[in-house]
Amino acid sequence: MRVLGIDPGTAIMGFGLIDYQNSKHKPLAYGAIRTSKDDKTEDRLKQLFHGVNRLLDEYKPDVMAVEELFFNRNTTTAITVGQARGVALLAAGLREIPVGEYTPLQVKQAVVGYGRAEKHQVQYMLTKILGLQETPKPDDAADALAIAVCYCQFGGKGSWRSAK
Repeated sequence: MRVLGIDPGTAIMGFGLIDYQNSKHKPLAYGAIRTSKDDKTEDRLKQLFHGVNRLLDEYKPDVMAVEELFFNRNTTTAITVGQARGVALLAAGLREIPVGEYTPLQVKQAVVGYGRAEKHQVQYMLTKILGLQETPKPDDAADALAIAVCYCQFGGKGSWRSAK
């Protein structure tokens, strides 16, 4: 199974792609789709949409895993992250790619075994699970890989729905 993990953001949308076979995770690609703060919101969202579609065209994932929106005190950030998240979900939906959605707590639980783990603990375990020499950069890419691993660990269960 090929899983595309997405860590949504308007300035930086992290992505991580893994193959999961026989309980083994193989990292294929990771990185970030970046937009400029100087661009209009609609242009940034269009860039993100095209970026996600390029990933879908190139890697042809079987499923997509996306981090659920985490509300904090900054509602402006929550709204823009929600817009970026919507762009990724739309790209999957238009191609009828099933989507799993996971909270940060679920991702930490899947990767570290403890839902309140710190970022450096998640990154350390991620390198071990994926057999990487160093933590993927930027952090958004590492987060996206962790989300993809979470999908595999939960077997697609959790907050999952078919795009159909």
